[in-house]
Amino acid sequence: MFMPYINSRLTVKLSYEQKKRIKSEMGKIISEIPGKSEEWLMVSFDDDKTIYFRGNKMEKAALVEVKICGTAERAYKNKVTDLICSFYESEFNIPKDSIYVIFSEVSDWGFNGNLF
Repeated sequence: MFMPYINSRLTVKLSYEQKKRIKSEMGKIISEIPGKSEEWLMVSFDDDKTIYFRGNKMEKAALVEVKICGTAERAYKNKVTDLICSFYESEFNIPKDSIYVIFSEVSDWGFNGNLF
């Protein structure tokens, strides 16, 4: 239930409207993990970034960090990865093989002066 966080680092420049679409879509996607919802989701963006892979500058690429308080089964993380990659491919023409998703499962997460 508590505090998922998704940060997207992208090579593309995002408009305010695109950021709102990403925020809404990430809210839907995170709900694929049991106990996670948009209600507690924090979303941030690092757009218009330079990303190199294998020594080459990527024209279109994304690195998406998904952090959750607690743990989730691999099958749920795989589904979230597929949905994120599909969304960025359809929304920004970023090829799926240029989208990387990193999951972190955090045991101690503070909010409002206390740990969850």
